[in-house]
Amino acid sequence: MNVLSIGGSDPSSGAGIQSDVKTFENHGAYGFTVITAITSQNTKKISEILPIPVKTVKSQLKSVLDDFQIDAIKIGMVYDSNTIKAVHAVVKKVKCPVVVDPIIKSTTGTILLKKSAVNDFKKMIIPLATIITPNKKEAKILSGHNSIVKAAKKIQEMGAKNVIITGSNETENGIEDFVLEETRSYYLKGKKIKIINHGSGCNYSASITASLAMKKTIHDSSLFAKEYVFQSIKNSKSLGKGINITFKKQSDIHKELAHSVVNFQNIKNISNLIPECQTNFVFSKSKPKKTSDILGISGRLVKSGKEVIQAGNIIFGGSQHVATAVLEVSKKFPNIRSAINIKYEKKMIDKAKKKGLKVENYDRSKESRRSKKKENSSIAWGVSSCLRSYPPDIIYHKGDMGKEPMIIIFASDPSEVIKKILLIQ
Repeated sequence: MNVLSIGGSDPSSGAGIQSDVKTFENHGAYGFTVITAITSQNTKKISEILPIPVKTVKSQLKSVLDDFQIDAIKIGMVYDSNTIKAVHAVVKKVKCPVVVDPIIKSTTGTILLKKSAVNDFKKMIIPLATIITPNKKEAKILSGHNSIVKAAKKIQEMGAKNVIITGSNETENGIEDFVLEETRSYYLKGKKIKIINHGSGCNYSASITASLAMKKTIHDSSLFAKEYVFQSIKNSKSLGKGINITFKKQSDIHKELAHSVVNFQNIKNISNLIPECQTNFVFSKSKPKKTSDILGISGRLVKSGKEVIQAGNIIFGGSQHVATAVLEVSKKFPNIRSAINIKYEKKMIDKAKKKGLKVENYDRSKESRRSKKKENSSIAWGVSSCLRSYPPDIIYHKGDMGKEPMIIIFASDPSEVIKKILLIQ
């Protein structure tokens, strides 16, 4: 998954492209950058802004786009009209989601979008936006409205497909974001942390950009971004003599699972392998004791036409059934920490056996009534009943009354799961 950040350079790495690259990495994405301006700043102030020559901005964009497949783009700081025109000329030709973070003024009060460039920003950058993410003050500057709803609708009329106004409403302990999609609107509530910080806006828009690249819905992307920012502010650090710098380190297993989910989505004709109950992909901590020790997708991987969409976020306890299967196998074979469920097809089982994979199965019709009545016990019973002296690559069953046939593929990590899918597909 490749994500591009177009924006200013911040030597403190609290915001700008440096911050974006860290956020992309936390989401399991590879971050590319195009620098539009070099700033001299720290946690106290911005002392200098040097716009990059238009020719160089275009050259950077061409270098990246000519060589790499970009799955989503974030546009941040575009300081003046020349930069805006250069970015617009190139990005308008690119077919991928675009997130616009309207960087107008820094937390320390410095103007980052010239007043003379605001109209060009409205005409050329806003229409590029799959999602635009202004805060309440930025929304007012762009729309001329104090009303959050009216401001969002006005910005949408300018060409942005979807509008998210962050911090639309604040209370003593809570903060809301207003989301205006193409066909609906809603508020997302969250907890408020009373810490003045540097970088939360960039964290939010970069998180959404990576999520869109992973084919998440707008709702799930914004929900995850909100939680990501909350954690980054909560873990912010006082590294300098001024305001805190936001900080969020994602676990290696989270990044590895996120990366493999995207690889799974990109497998040719993979939607044909999604069962009616949908798919989950999991990765556990070492020696898990319960399903809350296992990362999974809170809403599963779902079939949408010929695409597979990640509905929900990767969280601990995000799966019950597939996580339970891993839990049972890992009790006997601790190196087995990842699994995915896919649609049962006899030809795949036959191919797996020919390729030398260890394939086991169980008969759900033989499960006791007592076990069937107990929640989440069927998977544990079935998996444990067919374990042998060697770790399984695949365990399957052919279903039962009201129960869909299923294949579960096991491996030591998510990348190995992907390799096994490609082997038998």
